[in-house]
Parts: sequence; C-alpha cells; structure tokens
Amino acid sequence: MAFPDEPTGAGAPQSAGTPDEPPLHSEIPDHHPDIPETHHTEPAHDVTGEVVTGPHTSGWSGETATQLTAEVSTGSRRPPDPPRPPDPPAPEDDEEEGMARMSFMEHLEELRSRLLWAIGGAGLAFMLCLIFTDELWAIVMRPAKLALTNLGVNPPELVQISPTDVFQIMWMKVPILFGCFLASPWILYQVWAFISPGLYKHERRYAAPFVISSAGLFILGGLFAYFIAFRFGLEFLLGLGLGKGIRSGVSVNEYYDLFVDIMLGVGIVFEIPILLFLLTLVRVVKPQFLVRHSRYVILAIVLLAAVITPTGDVFNLAIFATPMIVLFYVGILASYMLILKREKRTFPWKRLLPFILLAIVVLGAVLYALGRYYQLRFVDHWPFFVK
Repeated sequence: MAFPDEPTGAGAPQSAGTPDEPPLHSEIPDHHPDIPETHHTEPAHDVTGEVVTGPHTSGWSGETATQLTAEVSTGSRRPPDPPRPPDPPAPEDDEEEGMARMSFMEHLEELRSRLLWAIGGAGLAFMLCLIFTDELWAIVMRPAKLALTNLGVNPPELVQISPTDVFQIMWMKVPILFGCFLASPWILYQVWAFISPGLYKHERRYAAPFVISSAGLFILGGLFAYFIAFRFGLEFLLGLGLGKGIRSGVSVNEYYDLFVDIMLGVGIVFEIPILLFLLTLVRVVKPQFLVRHSRYVILAIVLLAAVITPTGDVFNLAIFATPMIVLFYVGILASYMLILKREKRTFPWKRLLPFILLAIVVLGAVLYALGRYYQLRFVDHWPFFVK
C-alpha cells in the first residue's frame, strides 16, 4: 500500500543536506597498507593520568613508577640512595693483611741486617766490659778460690800453662762472656724483629714481654749457675782427688772453659718457657702435645740434673731438677694462655685453683717431713740441707 504523496522507486529524492555523504556506519578497514603496524601502547602515569613518552618507557618497572609518583606528589626530586657499604673482610683475610710478605732474598737481607745490629750491640757491650776487666776477673775467680780454700789448697790460685792464656782469657774471653749477658736484651730483640714479619699483626704486640722475660730468664739462669751449679759442683769435682796422692792444680784455661760451659748452658736451659711459647706462637706445637709427652721431658731433666749434681742424695738432686721442671710447666702455661687469647677464651682460674692449693700443701708437707723426721734444716751453703 503506497501513500499518494510519498515518492517511491528509484526516483525518490535523498535526505537533504547530505549529498553524496557516505553512510554513517560504513566499515573502516582494520589495517591500512601505508601505516606500519605497532602494538606499543604509551603508559599512563598512575596519579596524573598523563601519557609518559620516551624511548625507554616500555621497559619501566614498578619501582620507577613509584619513584616518579613520589616526585610528583612532593614536588621535589628524592636524593639517590647512598651506596651500599662493602662487606667486611673475613677474619682470616684481615689477619693475612697484617702479615708481612717477603721474598726469599728479602728474608736473607733481613737476616743479614739483624745479625749486624746484634753484633754491633754485643761489640759495644764488649768495649764497655773492657773497662772493668779486673773486677770481672775477680768475679770469675771467686768460685775457684772458695773451692780451693775449702779443700785446704794454699794458696788458692790457678795455674797458667801457656803464655797467652791470661791475655786471651782476661782481655778477650771474659769481656765477651759478660758482654753477651749485658747485651742479651738487645740481641733477643733482634731475634724477635727477625721472626715478627712472619707473625700476625696482633701477635707482634708480644715484643716487649718476649724481650723482657727471655733476657730476665737468661740472666737468672746465669746467676743460678754461678751461685749454685758451678760454685759447689767445682768443689765436689776437685775434692775427688783428695787423699789419693793427687794435688789440686787447676789450669786457668780449663777452668774458664768449664765456667763458660756451665754459665751459658744453664742460662740457655732457663729459656725453656720462651722456647715453648715461640713454638706455640708459630703453630709448631700445642699445649696438649707438651702435656702428653711431659714424662719424657721430666726424665731428661732428672738425668741432666743427676749429671751436674755434685752429690748423690735425692734432696740436692731435686734442687737442680725442680727449677727446670717448673720452668717447663711455666712454658706450657704460657703456651696455653696464648691459645686462649688466640681463641678469645678466658683462663679457667677456678679449675686451676685446687691444683695450686694442692701444690702448696704438698710443699709444706715435704718441708715439715724434712725437719721433723730427718732432722734436716736449710742453710745458705752446700749442700743446703744439713742435720
């Protein structure tokens, strides 16, 4: 049904004002051949909503966006984070840095330098002792005079065999001997200075205790040899020929050689604690090893004391052996304290106190038994314990 005024068919007019206009819902192609295809989308800021463009926006992380958000909200740029401090070095690395590194030739050069310094110090001590030659020879001669006087030899004098004996001994050997004792702190310091480059930095602080204790023990050993070991041992040896048709005539050269052997030998023996401390310091031995093998050391000390003891009684044997045994255990104690300090542990005084009290009680009991049952008393001359 068609209305009369409504045009129909092909001649119907189009809508007014849109001549030749394409349809409103005409299809737009998804891809144009002249425009390159891209799948990149510009990120928008989380706060402002603005599109942030840049050559590296596609690689932004959440941390960067958070930092930008804080800058926009505060209106200022946040200072950069401080750099992370490096990790502290390991304890062994710190100790290795404190240890000096030296080549083989540098060790030889250091040894040469220390030997020259030690010889120079001993030379100065020798020149100083030359001024007091007569006084020093009187000290050396005193044990011989006492021994010969007690044996009834009159006059108590030594015998010169060779024409050069007196010159060599009085003007060369005696000043050298006393110069060694006088320069012992300086010589021992040079020994420490030579071995210290091979030690850790915190271990080099033992320089002063090492020099003082080692020199003190060496001098103490010389005094023990002079007043006890050599003085009364010489009287015993010279008295062996009495009543057998043998006249005591001691050569000055032989006497001085024996004097030097006893003085230096006992002085070196008194360095046992220092030797054990050094061996522990350079990690050669441990206190546990020394305690485990202490019975062999005690046997060797007793045999040595039996050789140098003038008489055969057990009390005077103990007088010579006891200081050496005590020095050995003092060295073990010093080594143990070094290990405790190295491992940052404290000394167990509570565990050691009962042993100290026990030693005091045993010593008191021995002295009481000597006075009560054996009627022995202590005197300041040989053989020290008499009835």
